[in-house]
Amino acid sequence: MPCGDELLLQRVVRLVGDVVTPVVVAARRGQALPPLSAEVEVVYDRVKDAGPLAGIVAGLEALEDRCAAAFVCSCDNLLLRPEFIQGLIQRLGDAPGVVPRHGGRVHPLAAVYRVTTLPLAREMLADGERRATDFAERCGATAMSSSELVDVDPDLDSLKNVNAPETYARAIRAIEGGGMSKDDG
Repeated sequence: MPCGDELLLQRVVRLVGDVVTPVVVAARRGQALPPLSAEVEVVYDRVKDAGPLAGIVAGLEALEDRCAAAFVCSCDNLLLRPEFIQGLIQRLGDAPGVVPRHGGRVHPLAAVYRVTTLPLAREMLADGERRATDFAERCGATAMSSSELVDVDPDLDSLKNVNAPETYARAIRAIEGGGMSKDDG
């Protein structure tokens, strides 16, 4: 999907790459991807149709020997803010992960996980589990509350996914004009 002069995934990769390196994109086998920078590593889920947890496993496996932790996000996070990523990383401390908690739920696909959580993620995937929310809970990730999150992302735009035509249209307007309202997304 277009987003200014780039496509949705290209924008998210650029935003993440402004804060962390290396950048790894996890995709389903056979999934068409737009052209990405040569510095971006593309890896593929080893388990077919296994949901977000398969992507987390593939990404953590790619980073296992290169990083202590990884920022994980979905490809439809158009309004991601660098300060949000930095805030999660700074909050990590000795925790196995940091997961935003807002609106009564956790956001496991806008989070930081240590690569040491990889064995648990693999085990859960092998047991047929697919939900990133369950992984965030079982790995013992620290929750970062809304009141902490607004310090790094005042409108919590980084938690607003674009998974419907209406939210996509609002996100594009926000990019052009500076943000979404708290009720959007």
